Amino acid sequence: MSDRTTRTVAVVMGGPSAEREVSLSTGRECAAALRDAGFQVVELDAGADLVARLLESAPDVIFNALHGRWGEDGCVQGIFEWLRIPYTHSGVLASALAMDKQRAKNVFKSAGLPVVESVIADKTEVAARHVLVPPYVVKPNNEGSSVGIYIVNAGANTPPQLAETMPQEVMVETYAPGRELTTTVMGDRALGVTDIITDGWYDYEAKYAAGGSRHEIPAQVPQEIYDACMEYAVRAHRALGCRGVSRTDFRWDEARGLDGLILLETNTQPGMTPTSLSPEQAAHCGLSFAEFCAWMVEDATCDR
Repeated sequence: MSDRTTRTVAVVMGGPSAEREVSLSTGRECAAALRDAGFQVVELDAGADLVARLLESAPDVIFNALHGRWGEDGCVQGIFEWLRIPYTHSGVLASALAMDKQRAKNVFKSAGLPVVESVIADKTEVAARHVLVPPYVVKPNNEGSSVGIYIVNAGANTPPQLAETMPQEVMVETYAPGRELTTTVMGDRALGVTDIITDGWYDYEAKYAAGGSRHEIPAQVPQEIYDACMEYAVRAHRALGCRGVSRTDFRWDEARGLDGLILLETNTQPGMTPTSLSPEQAAHCGLSFAEFCAWMVEDATCDR
């Protein structure tokens, strides 16, 4: 492998999804870290001219800092494959599977991982009647970062009134009570378990606003739960066919012990902002942010 100073990394960020601002923050942080690590860096906001700009800049590697639809659902990965430029994070199939929450859940269930009941329903039906017995959660099937989350509490008399911006098809999922736990997988190993502590729901604001949540790593949970999170995260990573870095989120109901540990979803491109979880877990393992980003670049490849 050539010296880092001779290698150009294109950090692709922004894009048109609902998570554009998060992606821009991730991209800027990663670009600065990669420069600190000795790489030549080009920052590209992913627009309709992305292919032309990639051909013009001719990077050796693409650091995919996109979030949400088009950026982590297999679409842009297909472009990278077509251009034959190695890129970070998961490939086309794993990205598409992970972004489709229901299909990912089917994969997890087939792999023997613990998930809750869920259905895909038309939002008109969801607004007209209880599709599942409360408590349940309604969310887009193919967005991340807690975009468009509705919680219907036990005993609710009426179904949720969904915003017009919600997609026509939504996921309705049995509510999993308990603590928010998360585990990052880097390559083939889990980095640790973080307990995410908030005053309420771990929503978009709690994820990305300074002070929106407190992260306790290592999580103060029984060893059995800690080990299960580590194991399940690696199994989920492998079941989806992920590569590079992924992060799997859990809910844990303490009153039910191991039976209360539920796998929610796997994020194939975890946020890399100042308040993000995966960089904190890497630091817990002794990796600086620059070293973590550099590892992802060195790990970059194409699927075919």
